[in-house]
Amino acid sequence: MKKTFLLLGMACALMSSCGGDTSTTVTPGTKDTAVVAPVAAEEKKASVKPDSATMEKNWREYMTPGSMHQMLASQDGNWTAESTMWMSPDAPPSVTTLSANFKMILGGRYQVQTCKGTMMGMPFEGISTTGYDNGKKKFINTWVDNSGTGMMYSEGTWDEATKTITYMGKCVAAGMGDGSETGVKQILKMVDDTHHEFTMYMIDEDGKETKSMEIKYTKK
Repeated sequence: MKKTFLLLGMACALMSSCGGDTSTTVTPGTKDTAVVAPVAAEEKKASVKPDSATMEKNWREYMTPGSMHQMLASQDGNWTAESTMWMSPDAPPSVTTLSANFKMILGGRYQVQTCKGTMMGMPFEGISTTGYDNGKKKFINTWVDNSGTGMMYSEGTWDEATKTITYMGKCVAAGMGDGSETGVKQILKMVDDTHHEFTMYMIDEDGKETKSMEIKYTKK
Protein backbone atom coordinates (compact mmCIF):
# COMPACT_ATOMS: atom_id res chain seq x y z
CA MET A 1 0.00 0.00 0.00
CA LYS A 2 2.84 2.40 0.85
CA LYS A 3 4.37 1.68 -2.55
CA THR A 4 1.05 2.52 -4.21
CA PHE A 5 0.85 5.92 -2.50
CA LEU A 6 4.47 6.59 -3.36
CA LEU A 7 3.89 5.82 -7.03
CA LEU A 8 0.76 8.00 -7.12
CA GLY A 9 2.62 10.89 -5.52
CA MET A 10 5.55 10.57 -7.85
CA ALA A 11 3.20 10.40 -10.81
CA CYS A 12 1.73 13.76 -9.77
CA ALA A 13 5.21 15.20 -9.43
CA LEU A 14 6.24 13.86 -12.84
CA MET A 15 3.15 15.25 -14.57
CA SER A 16 3.81 18.68 -13.12
CA SER A 17 7.42 18.71 -14.27
CA CYS A 18 7.30 16.93 -17.65
CA GLY A 19 6.71 18.55 -21.03
CA GLY A 20 8.27 21.50 -22.76
CA ASP A 21 7.62 25.13 -21.96
CA THR A 22 4.88 26.39 -24.25
CA SER A 23 4.46 29.76 -22.52
CA THR A 24 4.02 32.64 -24.95
CA THR A 25 3.42 36.34 -25.00
CA VAL A 26 1.15 38.03 -27.51
CA THR A 27 2.41 41.17 -29.22
CA PRO A 28 -0.43 43.19 -30.69
CA GLY A 29 -0.16 43.64 -34.44
CA THR A 30 -2.69 45.03 -36.87
CA LYS A 31 -6.39 45.03 -36.22
CA ASP A 32 -6.76 41.56 -37.78
CA THR A 33 -3.50 39.89 -36.71
CA ALA A 34 -1.31 39.31 -33.66
CA VAL A 35 2.29 38.17 -33.45
CA VAL A 36 2.96 35.37 -30.96
CA ALA A 37 6.48 35.53 -29.54
CA PRO A 38 8.25 33.12 -27.14
CA VAL A 39 8.69 34.27 -23.55
CA ALA A 40 12.21 35.57 -23.00
CA ALA A 41 14.48 33.02 -21.36
CA GLU A 42 15.19 35.31 -18.42
CA GLU A 43 11.45 35.51 -17.70
CA LYS A 44 11.07 31.76 -17.38
CA LYS A 45 11.06 30.37 -13.87
CA ALA A 46 14.29 28.53 -13.34
CA SER A 47 13.76 24.94 -12.28
CA VAL A 48 15.84 21.81 -12.33
CA LYS A 49 14.08 18.49 -12.62
CA PRO A 50 15.66 15.94 -10.26
CA ASP A 51 16.39 12.43 -11.44
CA SER A 52 13.97 9.63 -10.60
CA ALA A 53 16.01 8.37 -7.65
CA THR A 54 16.10 11.84 -6.08
CA MET A 55 12.38 12.33 -6.69
CA GLU A 56 11.62 9.06 -4.94
CA LYS A 57 13.85 10.05 -2.00
CA ASN A 58 12.19 13.48 -1.77
CA TRP A 59 8.71 11.98 -1.81
CA ARG A 60 9.56 9.43 0.88
CA GLU A 61 10.86 12.23 3.09
CA TYR A 62 7.73 14.27 2.43
CA MET A 63 5.37 11.42 3.31
CA THR A 64 7.22 10.17 6.42
CA PRO A 65 6.02 11.48 9.83
CA GLY A 66 8.76 13.10 11.88
CA SER A 67 9.35 14.68 15.27
CA MET A 68 6.64 17.31 14.81
CA HIS A 69 4.09 14.60 14.07
CA GLN A 70 5.26 12.71 17.15
CA MET A 71 4.66 15.85 19.20
CA LEU A 72 1.10 15.99 17.90
CA ALA A 73 0.64 12.29 18.68
CA SER A 74 1.62 12.88 22.29
CA GLN A 75 -1.62 14.86 22.67
CA ASP A 76 -3.86 11.88 21.88
CA GLY A 77 -6.65 11.48 24.41
CA ASN A 78 -9.46 13.37 26.13
CA TRP A 79 -9.04 16.92 27.40
CA THR A 80 -11.10 19.49 29.28
CA ALA A 81 -11.16 22.90 27.61
CA GLU A 82 -12.03 26.00 29.66
CA SER A 83 -12.97 28.66 27.11
CA THR A 84 -13.16 32.42 27.64
CA MET A 85 -14.54 34.48 24.75
CA TRP A 86 -14.75 38.25 24.25
CA MET A 87 -17.29 39.51 21.70
CA SER A 88 -15.81 43.00 22.11
CA PRO A 89 -12.98 44.44 24.24
CA ASP A 90 -15.36 46.38 26.49
CA ALA A 91 -17.87 43.55 27.01
CA PRO A 92 -17.70 40.95 29.78
CA PRO A 93 -16.37 37.60 28.57
CA SER A 94 -18.38 34.44 28.10
CA VAL A 95 -16.86 31.51 30.01
CA THR A 96 -17.69 27.86 29.35
CA THR A 97 -16.19 24.38 29.69
CA LEU A 98 -15.90 22.11 26.66
CA SER A 99 -14.67 18.57 26.12
CA ALA A 100 -12.07 17.84 23.46
CA ASN A 101 -10.61 14.66 21.99
CA PHE A 102 -7.38 14.47 20.02
CA LYS A 103 -6.58 11.54 17.74
CA MET A 104 -3.96 10.93 15.06
CA ILE A 105 -5.13 9.53 11.71
CA LEU A 106 -3.66 8.31 8.40
CA GLY A 107 -0.64 6.62 9.91
CA GLY A 108 0.21 9.38 12.37
CA ARG A 109 0.27 12.13 9.75
CA TYR A 110 -2.65 14.27 10.89
CA GLN A 111 -4.34 15.13 14.16
CA VAL A 112 -8.12 15.44 14.41
CA GLN A 113 -9.67 17.35 17.30
CA THR A 114 -13.37 17.10 18.07
CA CYS A 115 -14.69 19.66 20.52
CA LYS A 116 -18.17 19.62 22.06
CA GLY A 117 -20.10 21.52 24.67
CA THR A 118 -22.23 24.64 25.05
CA MET A 119 -21.08 28.09 23.98
CA MET A 120 -23.03 31.31 24.50
CA GLY A 121 -26.06 29.26 25.52
CA MET A 122 -26.13 27.12 22.39
CA PRO A 123 -24.89 23.58 21.62
CA PHE A 124 -21.42 23.79 20.12
CA GLU A 125 -19.37 21.32 18.10
CA GLY A 126 -16.15 21.93 16.21
CA ILE A 127 -13.59 19.85 14.33
CA SER A 128 -10.02 20.73 13.49
CA THR A 129 -7.39 18.93 11.44
CA THR A 130 -3.75 19.67 12.15
CA GLY A 131 -0.67 18.43 10.36
CA TYR A 132 2.97 19.29 9.82
CA ASP A 133 3.90 19.81 6.18
CA ASN A 134 7.40 18.40 5.73
CA GLY A 135 7.79 20.37 2.52
CA LYS A 136 6.72 23.79 3.85
CA LYS A 137 8.28 23.15 7.28
CA LYS A 138 5.08 24.53 8.77
CA PHE A 139 2.08 23.37 10.72
CA ILE A 140 -1.20 23.50 8.82
CA ASN A 141 -4.65 23.67 10.37
CA THR A 142 -8.29 23.70 9.30
CA TRP A 143 -11.25 24.45 11.55
CA VAL A 144 -15.01 24.02 11.06
CA ASP A 145 -17.86 24.27 13.56
CA ASN A 146 -21.62 24.52 13.76
CA SER A 147 -21.58 28.28 14.34
CA GLY A 148 -20.84 28.96 10.66
CA THR A 149 -20.70 27.48 7.17
CA GLY A 150 -17.11 28.33 6.27
CA MET A 151 -13.72 26.77 6.88
CA MET A 152 -10.75 28.53 8.42
CA TYR A 153 -7.27 27.64 7.15
CA SER A 154 -4.06 28.74 8.80
CA GLU A 155 -0.35 27.97 8.76
CA GLY A 156 1.90 28.00 11.79
CA THR A 157 5.55 28.04 12.80
CA TRP A 158 7.08 26.26 15.78
CA ASP A 159 9.23 28.09 18.35
CA GLU A 160 11.25 25.61 20.36
CA ALA A 161 12.32 28.20 22.94
CA THR A 162 8.77 29.10 23.95
CA LYS A 163 7.14 25.77 22.99
CA THR A 164 4.55 27.57 20.92
CA ILE A 165 2.98 27.28 17.48
CA THR A 166 1.93 30.65 16.04
CA TYR A 167 -0.72 30.31 13.35
CA MET A 168 -1.73 33.02 10.89
CA GLY A 169 -4.90 32.77 8.81
CA LYS A 170 -8.19 34.35 7.80
CA CYS A 171 -11.86 33.79 8.48
CA VAL A 172 -15.08 35.30 7.21
CA ALA A 173 -16.29 38.30 9.23
CA ALA A 174 -19.82 36.91 9.45
CA GLY A 175 -21.20 39.96 11.21
CA MET A 176 -20.41 42.17 8.19
CA GLY A 177 -22.79 40.19 5.98
CA ASP A 178 -20.75 40.74 2.81
CA GLY A 179 -18.42 37.74 2.82
CA SER A 180 -15.37 39.84 3.70
CA GLU A 181 -12.52 38.26 5.65
CA THR A 182 -10.53 39.28 8.69
CA GLY A 183 -7.07 38.21 9.76
CA VAL A 184 -6.64 35.74 12.60
CA LYS A 185 -3.63 35.00 14.77
CA GLN A 186 -3.64 31.92 17.00
CA ILE A 187 -0.99 30.89 19.51
CA LEU A 188 -0.88 27.39 21.00
CA LYS A 189 1.50 27.04 23.94
CA MET A 190 2.55 23.58 25.14
CA VAL A 191 2.85 24.33 28.88
CA ASP A 192 3.58 20.69 29.73
CA ASP A 193 2.36 17.21 28.78
CA THR A 194 -1.07 17.76 30.33
CA HIS A 195 -1.62 21.51 30.00
CA HIS A 196 -1.91 23.65 26.87
CA GLU A 197 -2.96 27.26 26.38
CA PHE A 198 -4.63 28.55 23.22
CA THR A 199 -5.10 32.27 22.46
CA MET A 200 -6.83 33.82 19.45
CA TYR A 201 -6.53 37.39 18.18
CA MET A 202 -8.57 39.09 15.47
CA ILE A 203 -6.57 41.41 13.20
CA ASP A 204 -8.26 44.44 11.64
CA GLU A 205 -7.34 46.11 8.36
CA ASP A 206 -4.88 48.39 10.18
CA GLY A 207 -3.05 45.40 11.66
CA LYS A 208 -4.36 45.93 15.19
CA GLU A 209 -4.69 42.68 17.16
CA THR A 210 -7.64 42.21 19.54
CA LYS A 211 -7.81 39.21 21.85
CA SER A 212 -11.04 37.33 21.22
CA MET A 213 -10.61 33.91 22.82
CA GLU A 214 -8.54 32.02 25.35
CA ILE A 215 -8.74 28.26 25.98
CA LYS A 216 -6.96 26.37 28.73
CA TYR A 217 -6.66 22.65 27.99
CA THR A 218 -6.14 20.05 30.72
CA LYS A 219 -5.61 16.39 29.76
CA LYS A 220 -7.76 13.90 31.63
